[in-house]
Amino acid sequence: MGFAIGGRCDTLNLRFKFFGDSIQTSIKDWHFVDYTGTLSTASIQQFCDSLNAADYKPLVAALLSFKEKNHLDDWLYYQLIRKMAQQISPKTANYNRYTLYKWFLLNKSGYNASLAIREDRELLFYVQSDDNIYDIPFYMKDGRQFVCLNLHDFGKLDFAKAPPDEVLVKIPEGKNAFSYKITQLPEFPDEDYAEKDIQFDYRNKSYLFKVKVNSDIQTLFANYPVVDYESYFNIPLSKETYNSLIPELKEKVKAMKQRDGVDYLMRFTRNAFPYENDQENFGKEKRLSPEQTLLTQYSDCDDRAALFFCLVKEIYHLPMIVLAFPTHVTIAVKFDKSVGNPIIYKNKEYAVCEPTPQIEDLGVGQLSSKLKDVPYQIAYAYDGE
Repeated sequence: MGFAIGGRCDTLNLRFKFFGDSIQTSIKDWHFVDYTGTLSTASIQQFCDSLNAADYKPLVAALLSFKEKNHLDDWLYYQLIRKMAQQISPKTANYNRYTLYKWFLLNKSGYNASLAIREDRELLFYVQSDDNIYDIPFYMKDGRQFVCLNLHDFGKLDFAKAPPDEVLVKIPEGKNAFSYKITQLPEFPDEDYAEKDIQFDYRNKSYLFKVKVNSDIQTLFANYPVVDYESYFNIPLSKETYNSLIPELKEKVKAMKQRDGVDYLMRFTRNAFPYENDQENFGKEKRLSPEQTLLTQYSDCDDRAALFFCLVKEIYHLPMIVLAFPTHVTIAVKFDKSVGNPIIYKNKEYAVCEPTPQIEDLGVGQLSSKLKDVPYQIAYAYDGE
């Protein structure tokens, strides 16, 4: 990039790829702001003041322009900021400086981000969010929730033993809440996809689907937290994956009655992928998006429920409810006519459709016998389209 640490250069030229597209910007008389001091509110304030005095605005303008052009949701936009900060200040060269650039750029982009210091050596990065997040630390201030964005860089921290201290440095532009909801995935180029064979048997016949999958999806969701069911069940498929699977499934079920078609989708989701729970697979709770389930070798009940929900939503647009048991998640679908032993929700009948392998060979409208007397919650209700 051609600049000296802490000094000026004639021009800073930045160009890098971001999930199938490229972003570039050029800044004359760029002043790189270094950070080598001890973590403290005073040193962070000095960094912020120095960067404010530099010509940072073209950076933010380029980021926001790319965001608008590609309709990036907040989570994807944060991944873009991470890549920009990496270009300016590589993470491995100076972690605190890299984090400060992310914090500065996210605030200057309008998001309410904050910092905290733990035991004088760990710089934690938070963003204000109204979403339900389940597996990462947060703190409340003035009735607002601030969620940690960089815990994955530290592993497990004992916040009860040593809670972090908030850094009271405020960037005025940072006012808006950050959302983890994802409504659109990037349009990756064709060459980024590989073809995956997905096979399953249905009524003594074998079916093979050649689905296009992209490993960049795993990168995109590498540090994505556990969000509520509504948020992650509605994460869409990317365009190429959608076009390689959904039309094929529609063709397979078009001549079937509605119940039989849903049964086909249920058994596809149940039998086409090996089962493994999250503790064995990831060492922790992790909810996969529908496309991740197609991409990943193993998946559990949460993941299959999300994929089955996606398939029924895209092909039949039927109302559904998510049944959350203490150790299991499954789906119930509202058909035109009652099926099996229905689940009654808001005076409507829903038939359980189990997308995860069970000891019993469950059909549409059948709930596993081990769950019949177990209490559950309706974690999400989808009204159909």
